[in-house]
Amino acid sequence: MTFDYTGKTVFVSGGTSGINLGIATGFAEAGAQVFVISRSADKVAAAVGRLKAAGAEADGCSADVREMDAVDAAFAQCAERFGEIDVLVSGAAGNFPARANDISSNGFRSVLEIDLLGTHHVMTAGYPRLKKPGASVINISAPQAVVAMTGQSHVCAAKAGVDMVTKTLALEWGPEGIRVNSVIPGPIEDTEGMRRLAPTPDDMDRVVASVPLKRIGQKADMANICLFLGSDMASYVNGTVIPVDGGWYLNTPGTALDPVLDMIAETKSK
Repeated sequence: MTFDYTGKTVFVSGGTSGINLGIATGFAEAGAQVFVISRSADKVAAAVGRLKAAGAEADGCSADVREMDAVDAAFAQCAERFGEIDVLVSGAAGNFPARANDISSNGFRSVLEIDLLGTHHVMTAGYPRLKKPGASVINISAPQAVVAMTGQSHVCAAKAGVDMVTKTLALEWGPEGIRVNSVIPGPIEDTEGMRRLAPTPDDMDRVVASVPLKRIGQKADMANICLFLGSDMASYVNGTVIPVDGGWYLNTPGTALDPVLDMIAETKSK
């Protein structure tokens, strides 16, 4: 199945690396005009170059999602260049493994500000520029929103909040013809999350064994679900939280990061 996004505008926050760049690339290859933001101007320039190489009209700017004014300015720039936004993907995120009693107040706050407050900023600043009716908003959540994990209390709290923002905005924006959904990526190859979750080959084998489909996901898997949610084929899908993980969260104990935490503790003790 192929999707045609010719003439449509897609905005991706955090769209300069990892899963989010994979999503932006998927839309670029489908013909969309793509605008990306992240904190690093160098990463923005590199991502825009890659999206143009994929055949898209592309642009972007550096913006920290924790800063409302910066996010609003980014949306204004996107609207000036490409017009109304058809698909908004909010994917900026922060994470680090640490047990709850080892997380400083600043560390906990930082993840909440990037993941949850950042989502609020992107939603609030993006809303006036969304196509009404017809826009699709996709928040990138995480398994930690639905599965308690050791070493992830800050992310569990933040991403659970993101999913509730998704459901609330689906209620509030639905009457205007705006659909809002969340997508939960499972273990995805060649991402920072996988490097932290499975830093060794043995860890990777354990992750693969825990996935009912017995494989690691690809960035294309995430791009494909977002292409579907942004299309008219998903015109009656609103307020959902969709895992794209091969069934991984069904089989995930709350100790997924224990090996990583043990390595950190051992390093600190030396």
